[in-house]
This record gives sequence, C-alpha cells and structure tokens, in this order.
Amino acid sequence: MSSTRLTPVAGPAAPEVRRVRHQARDAVTLMVFSLGTSLGLALLLLLVSVLLAPGS
Repeated sequence: MSSTRLTPVAGPAAPEVRRVRHQARDAVTLMVFSLGTSLGLALLLLLVSVLLAPGS
C-alpha cells in the first residue's frame, strides 16, 4: 500500500509564483516613489532656505 496521496489536501493555498516582470515593476515603482520623495524634500528645503535667508 502506498502512502502517496493523489488528491489535493485541504489547507493553505500555495503562494502565487511572482514573475520577474512583477518584481521589476515593483522595483521601478519604488524607485519612482523614492525619486519623488527626494525631489519633494529638496524643493521644500530650498524654499525654506530662500524664505528664511537674511535680507528677504
């Protein structure tokens, strides 16, 4: 008698296999978000330094 099961067992579903293009899309999304955040903070600091400069 074999102990190999031929029918699926009820339990947690197997995780979905992520393709390389999904990982690449996530990486690009993260880089764009990082770029936007960096530019936003740089512009904010520039604006604050211009407004608080002596003689303005």
